[in-house]
Amino acid sequence: MRIARFTTGGDPRFALVEGEPGSEQLVVVTGDPLYTPTQPTGERIALAEDGVRLLAPVIPRSKIVGVGRNYADHAAEKGNAVPTSPLLFFKPNTSVIGPDDPIVLPDWSEEVEHEAELAVVIGKVTRNVAPEDALGRVFGYTVANDVSARDAQRTDGQWARAKGFDSACPLGPWIVPGLDVDDLAVRARVNGSPRQDGRTRDMVFDVPFLVSYISEAFTLLPGDVILTGTPAGVGPLVERDVVEAEVEGIGVLRNPVIRR
Repeated sequence: MRIARFTTGGDPRFALVEGEPGSEQLVVVTGDPLYTPTQPTGERIALAEDGVRLLAPVIPRSKIVGVGRNYADHAAEKGNAVPTSPLLFFKPNTSVIGPDDPIVLPDWSEEVEHEAELAVVIGKVTRNVAPEDALGRVFGYTVANDVSARDAQRTDGQWARAKGFDSACPLGPWIVPGLDVDDLAVRARVNGSPRQDGRTRDMVFDVPFLVSYISEAFTLLPGDVILTGTPAGVGPLVERDVVEAEVEGIGVLRNPVIRR
């Protein structure tokens, strides 16, 4: 099952996504599946129809929790040691954009990079959950691009500005509940050229451990998002690039890059 958030020009709505790539149909449902029971309204819309636009599948009401250096090869490519416990940071919900929305390069940075990641969407209030129970608190999974201003990341000490600027957290194209995420490909392409190609099995800390560890520090609420880290191959983004982040079993998240 795939759950999308979309608009045809009015208020956002939700739909189940059916069909193969290029011929998807949106089966419109009532309510928000994260918070209320839903049922099909009977309306079906072709995703390719004019005026249909996918939105970020979730706008966290509370927080986005990032996990830094959770792939050993990425830590090594940046000259960093692998953390002995998860390295956590926040991104604000104002950093979220959806599929095909532009990543806007900030005028104070000259070194912005992509980071393709598996994202975990929390479905239930979660506090001090054990790893063996953690997946029961997950609503589903989507694709994220943890866009990062490396120059600011180096100079600021804290990562809030480097990873939290407007448009620094593309999410999409939809949420997939019940996915086995133990060994999925995580890839990135820029202008069609491969940049990243890793697998979730190589995460230092897996999804159940991350949900448990984070829930010991602060309560996770429905709609909160955890970014699980990125494999090696991160690289620069410049104006007019098109970046695609992909997670096997979910789909491709595509965003153009602009500078205003």
